[in-house]
Amino acid sequence: MRLLLVEDDDHVAAALSAILARHGFQVVHARSGEEALQALLPADAAPFGVVLLDLGLPDQDGYEVCGKIRKRTSIPVIMVTARSDVRSRIHGLNLGADDYVVKPYDTGELLARIHAVARRKPSEQESSAPEQAAVVRLGSLSIELSTRRVLVDGVEVPLTRKEFDLLALLAQRPGVVFRREQIISEVWRTSWEGTGRTLEVHVASLRSKLRMPALVETVRGVGYRLVAPVDGL
Repeated sequence: MRLLLVEDDDHVAAALSAILARHGFQVVHARSGEEALQALLPADAAPFGVVLLDLGLPDQDGYEVCGKIRKRTSIPVIMVTARSDVRSRIHGLNLGADDYVVKPYDTGELLARIHAVARRKPSEQESSAPEQAAVVRLGSLSIELSTRRVLVDGVEVPLTRKEFDLLALLAQRPGVVFRREQIISEVWRTSWEGTGRTLEVHVASLRSKLRMPALVETVRGVGYRLVAPVDGL
């Protein structure tokens, strides 16, 4: 897999590139936001599987770079940041990041997250149009499963790949509690325990984007369930 590493510190980049190379990655190093955007331009180049984006860049804010990347491509983006607060993580997800890693991080954690975001369902990789879109309607919320569109009161709400997968999973059985382990297994396709914090952030992001804080209910010690919204409330 080709991986775009966006990191302005050459020493950090060299050490990380060596580790990634040992695990089978072909690393392309960009030292700034502009270099990263230029690396994504050649149409004839082999595609990248993942972008590993450090937020502390010399020329542009990492969040700004993430937004520009997402406008150009659907390549999974993992943010690397020292900001551990939930608000910063939600902001990154809203801009289109697929995941984040907080510094200092364990190399095993980073590799697990890279492999997790790189996994895609066949339906996500194919661009063929569905013959008929399956739609789940819950009050003012509409979830088009085949086209992967979500609308609230008829207005489309952009979601990241994992946010949509999480919502679609919970919408299969509204009111039924999904265990955290089950959600992580089906959405992130891993049993790795460290993904739990990522799940919490994605739930918070869904509540924020859909403007429905009560839509996804936390069942303490168990997991989450989707509470069907009531029209007019």
